[in-house]
Amino acid sequence: MTKKADFKQRVRARMAKTGEAYATARSQVLAERPGLPVPADQAMLAALHVSNGDSTDLPGTGLASRVLYWRDSLHEGPVPAVGSEELRQIRAAFLVGAHVDDRAEGSDMFAERDRALAANRDGEYVLWFEADLYDQLQIIQILARLADLGVPAQRITLICIGEHPGIARFGGLGELTAEQLRELPATNACARLTPAALQLATDAWAAFRAPTPDGLPAIAGSRSSELRFLGEAFDRLSREYPSTRDGLSLTERRILAAVADGAAAAGTAFVRAAARETRPYLGDSWSFAMMDRMAHARIPLLHAEPADHPVDRETSLRLTDTGARVLAGVADHGTLNGINRWIGGVHLRGHHVPWRWNDATETITHS
Repeated sequence: MTKKADFKQRVRARMAKTGEAYATARSQVLAERPGLPVPADQAMLAALHVSNGDSTDLPGTGLASRVLYWRDSLHEGPVPAVGSEELRQIRAAFLVGAHVDDRAEGSDMFAERDRALAANRDGEYVLWFEADLYDQLQIIQILARLADLGVPAQRITLICIGEHPGIARFGGLGELTAEQLRELPATNACARLTPAALQLATDAWAAFRAPTPDGLPAIAGSRSSELRFLGEAFDRLSREYPSTRDGLSLTERRILAAVADGAAAAGTAFVRAAARETRPYLGDSWSFAMMDRMAHARIPLLHAEPADHPVDRETSLRLTDTGARVLAGVADHGTLNGINRWIGGVHLRGHHVPWRWNDATETITHS
């Protein structure tokens, strides 16, 4: 009997004994006998695959029989350091209140997602994600959860890319065909995690959820061959703190600059501001919400038409005199209008928030 046939016999024997499905029984036999020579494709098939959205054709690759899609825009709204159940409730309430729960991102969906992740704790995981901040925050949330579940780093494989040959401005895994996705596990984009990488992800998740931004610089300065985009993502996150120059986040400034440069419609302003990003950062719904806040501030920075309708793609925009002064750095948005925004676990609110981004030193400063 060949080793491969012997392996299959062991899997079937376990299935008969436990009633498990083939993929589950196979992953258990692999865990018990990690030295067995099983083809890489079969090992992939037994794993739980986790990705950021169903636009990525993982089932079409033939590598993934079980796929879990992780949905949450963690770069927006509160993500405080509370227990799992409370965090699910907080995130669901925020997404519903922001009218961006287009995939029914409610507490029940989050609970089922977390249950599915935990149910595979004795098996292998393959994570398919991208380099941008949206995905990097999802990665550290997942890895921190796996660490809490006691999953060893060596049973977690991360496939993460920020570019792809032939695509001038890579937008995400959803742009790739099933065949292109299938090639990624054989490239440098694929890495089996080490305990050090798992610890870094856990530290990053804690720093992101902390009530102060004190831990962000260490993560932004980190260098990891497995989590190679994490430092860059935390640097971008840090630039969402209001600037010492004008009280604007980097995204707000880029929106105002786009309007000042002639983007007369909100959709055009979104496209031009997004083009300034190294990685895809903010979706159009979140960008329009930011424009709406600036248009309906106590002292507006934008004039929106129609004024009695939430900003959408067709809304006409122009800078107000105050918006022009703030963009020029001679007035401060935070001082004029106050701020009420969460960045992870930090709640920025009031006219004199204690943390600001200093462009001169490229650090978050405390006053």
